[in-house]
Amino acid sequence: MVPLHPQQVPGRSDRLRWIVPAGVLTGTGPLAEVPEPLAALVADGTLTRIALEGEAVVTCLGADRTWTREGARVRSALHAALDDPAGWIPADGAPDDDALLYGVAREVLAGEAGDFVRSHGGSIGLVGVRDGIVTVRLGGACHGCPASWFTLHQRLERQLRRRHPGLREVRNATFPVSLFGRLHDSPETPS
Repeated sequence: MVPLHPQQVPGRSDRLRWIVPAGVLTGTGPLAEVPEPLAALVADGTLTRIALEGEAVVTCLGADRTWTREGARVRSALHAALDDPAGWIPADGAPDDDALLYGVAREVLAGEAGDFVRSHGGSIGLVGVRDGIVTVRLGGACHGCPASWFTLHQRLERQLRRRHPGLREVRNATFPVSLFGRLHDSPETPS
C-alpha cells in the first residue's frame, strides 16, 4: 500500500491535496481517467475533479459533500488507485505548464510560505511565471534583507518544487540577479 496523507488547500475547503511519495505518479495537471474505485467516486459525484501536482493528488469534492463524511472513502479509493499507475491518464488539452505553476505559486504564497514572510513584517507578491521560472517581489521588512535569499530558496522554492517538479527557479524581481547569480532581462508580467 502506497502511503499518503491529506493536506488542506488554503482557501479551498472543497479540496484536499493527498501527498504521495516521490516517483509514485508523474506529471502535473488534470486527468481524463483514473483507476477504479477512484473513477466510481467521480461517476457518483463524490469528486468533481482530480489533478496531479508533482508529489500530490488534488481532489475536489462535489456539491453538498464534506470531507468528514467522504474523507475515508476517498482515502480508500486513492490507496487502491495508486496500485495501478498506468490507469492515471492525463487530460487532452490540459492547461500549459506555466499556467499550472502559476496556480501552485498562488496557493503556496497564500499558505505557509507567505505566512512566514508576513510574520516577519514582510510581503511577497507573485509577479509572474514564464518558462518554469517564478518571479516574485519582496517588500516590507524583506526588501533588502540579507535573509531573503534563504526565505526564497529554502521556503518558497522548496515548497513549489515539491508541488510542481517543472519549476526551473524562483527569482526576486526586486533585484536584477536571480537566486543563482545569473542576470535576467526584466521581471515577467503577471499571467
